[in-house]
Parts: sequence; structure tokens; C-alpha cells
Amino acid sequence: MLDCDLAELFKCKNWTKEVNQAVKNNPEKFPDRFSWKLSDNDFSILRSKILTSNDSSNYGGRRYNPRVFTEQGIYMLAIILRSDVATEVSIRIMDAFVAMRNYISDSEMRIVNLESKVFTLDNELGKINKVLEGFNKNKKLTGIYYTGEIYAAYSAILNIFSLAKRKLIIIDSFADKQILDIISSLKVKVILITDKKNSYLKQIEIDKYNEEFNNLKVIYNNSFHDRFFIIYDKEVYHCGSSINRIGYKTFAINKLSDIAILNLFIIYNKEIIKS
Repeated sequence: MLDCDLAELFKCKNWTKEVNQAVKNNPEKFPDRFSWKLSDNDFSILRSKILTSNDSSNYGGRRYNPRVFTEQGIYMLAIILRSDVATEVSIRIMDAFVAMRNYISDSEMRIVNLESKVFTLDNELGKINKVLEGFNKNKKLTGIYYTGEIYAAYSAILNIFSLAKRKLIIIDSFADKQILDIISSLKVKVILITDKKNSYLKQIEIDKYNEEFNNLKVIYNNSFHDRFFIIYDKEVYHCGSSINRIGYKTFAINKLSDIAILNLFIIYNKEIIKS
């Protein structure tokens, strides 16, 4: 998308100046694969097809080549601008990503099933054994947990948290005392991002906990719908259930594997922690 389109989408008061100033002030967050300026030739071709300079506008038309933003660049810009519209865009991107991951996961499973029918019986057995080995290896971390599998789901979350060696970020809008019980055995710094309106944690419980363990920071933020566990600067797990409701209904735990989206999500949470 062009900078003028984003300026209108994000309701920027200073139009493209605000968009391009954000890029200028944060060059390290906008590598060439996220955003770049059109060349004279590209701009000429684009303008001849779809663009016109509106001299009657408040901005007097274009006097320089526009900047282009990829999907990652748009998401990064939304984080930096910090407007209500930008926040909404960020949330929709994450929702779209979760939906895409579920779709890809289902598609991959259908492909595996189709391939298994093409090969000979020996090859099929070999593939099944490999799948089972991978399943057994990752079962404690990711997968679908059905209604009633309370301990299995609880154990999976404990194993994910144990991966943290430096810092763990837990995003759960309905956090309660169970989280304090779980993290009390961890020897790392824990940041809990929760919704103050929906959280069941009381401030006195947080204070008493930190008097003894002193490893918890609570940040109140209501921009999350889903639950996430971040092994700091390394891995992100998406959890379909709040910790206080695991095992009561069927849900899944998935590891986010797209590197570009993973890095953007970690950066997004760093911005929340700083604010």
C-alpha cells in the first residue's frame, strides 16, 4: 500500500508527512523488505494508470515519490503510530494470522493423508512411524486437548513455561491465582499481560507473591483476545484457552512458526511493555 492510502486509513492529521516521519525516526524498524520509495520510472507508470495530482486538495498534490509498505511494514507502522485505528489494524492482522495458521494446519494434514495413499504399504508404514515419532516428541507442548484432559493440558503449559531461561511473557486476559501457583517454581522474570476488567487477580495477591518470589510484573492491556506464551526472543505459543479453564472444553496449543510474523509479534509486545 502507498503512504497516502495508509495516511487516510490511519486518519493521520498531517497526512503522508506523519507516515514518512515515522519511518524516518525508526529506520531500523523499516528494512527494505518492509518499505521503500518508488523510483521515478515506477512512479511514472503507476501515476499514468491510477494516480492524479489533486491541486485543489489541502496537500497540493504529490511533490515527491510515494513510499510503499508491505504487509509487515503496515503492521510495524501501526505499532509506531499508536492511534486507536492503528491498534485496531494490529488486532485484525493477528486475528488473520491465527485464522491462516489454522487453515494451513488443516491443509497440511489433508496433503499428508493424500500422499500416504499414493505410496506403497512399506512407504506408508515408514511415513506413519515418522509422524508418530514427531507427534510423541511434541505432544507435551502442542496439540489438541479434548474436554476432560485437564492434567495433559496443564502439563503441556508447564513444559512450555519451563523452556524459558531468561524471561517469560504470559498473555491471558482472564488470569487468576493459578498463574501465580505455576510461575512460583520458575527461576526467570515473568511478565503477565492481562485485562484489568476481566482478570481475577487481586493486587494484594500480586503484592504478597512478589514479597516472596519477586519475579512478576503485571501489565494491564485490553488489546488481546487470544492467549499467548512468549519464550522471550525465541518462541511464541498460541493457546486457545485461558489457563484457569484448561481442560473444560476442547482447545489447541500451537507454536507460531512463521519467522517474520513471529518477530513482529515479539516487537509488538516489546512496545506494550515499554509503554
